[in-house]
Amino acid sequence: MTGDFFFGVFLFLLLRWLALLFNLLAFPRLRPRPTPPWPRASLLVPARNEAENLRRTLPGLLRQGALEVLVLDDLSEDGTAQAALEVAGHHPGFRLLRGAPPPPGWTGKNWACFQLAQEAQGEVLVFTDADVLWEEGALGGLLAALEGKEMVSALPKQEVGPLEGIPVAFVMNGLFSFLPHPLLEGLRVANGQVLAFRKEAYLASGGHGAVKGEVLEDVALARRVEAYGLFLGGGLFRVRMYRGYGEAVAGFAKNFLEVHLKNPALLLGSAFYHLALYTLPWAFGRWELGLMGLLERLWVQWALGEPLWPGLLAPLAPLLLLPVYLRALLPGKRWKGRKV
Repeated sequence: MTGDFFFGVFLFLLLRWLALLFNLLAFPRLRPRPTPPWPRASLLVPARNEAENLRRTLPGLLRQGALEVLVLDDLSEDGTAQAALEVAGHHPGFRLLRGAPPPPGWTGKNWACFQLAQEAQGEVLVFTDADVLWEEGALGGLLAALEGKEMVSALPKQEVGPLEGIPVAFVMNGLFSFLPHPLLEGLRVANGQVLAFRKEAYLASGGHGAVKGEVLEDVALARRVEAYGLFLGGGLFRVRMYRGYGEAVAGFAKNFLEVHLKNPALLLGSAFYHLALYTLPWAFGRWELGLMGLLERLWVQWALGEPLWPGLLAPLAPLLLLPVYLRALLPGKRWKGRKV
């Protein structure tokens, strides 16, 4: 590796530091607020094999003061419907929907969300994954962020275990130092774990029917609206995406190629970019650059209120992500027992 190569590494790390410093000051954060009487919101949860998660997360959704909480059992094989009914009891705003098999050309999640939207009665449609924990005041904060916008997305706090923590924190929290917030928002970076729409804007955009075959439906939906907002939601939403390293590899691999614009060259370039910034400086004795990258990742973890240990181990993350990049290039990817 030449000096010119590592000078390039320094410049890229400097850009990440500048993005981080900007976002520390300017990235908008959701704050807890009481749920207002209007606009009325429908909380919509697509659930495939989510019995364990719903026992943990559904109580928080039922306490938000929404007009309704709809859970769609998407052909689950683990007692999802029974778990939802047991947790919800006789809550007046709860409804359980039974999902139909997806038609040709639809991804499973998009079809589930489409069915939920067809049944929703609120002026605001909020789609949230079954593994997202909602804190008190989360819906009020989300509705406040939606004022003057057609769609908003929130980035939850990532809860991680010891096996998947390094790659999950590296991927999900890396956005905070990747680009300044206005560029992220302009590119319509979105997170499908928490999406809120004004119903009229959702319908005018075509909703999930317009993006039925997209794996990155959150980004595709955001690109179909004009007034969009991206917010940090770590104080209001928490999620543990994956349990174990193998699940993290399978989960990230299902959409990594789409994240990189369905371009294999861009995907492999991304793998090299992260190795160059966070791993190779240590391998070639460039400790100053290694520390520069390490401190950046530690500051990201601190700024987001998350544990520091995944940041300390960030030099390993690009190596742990190599199976994700390779698997993303292979056909026949599956998630939750269904072809992606």
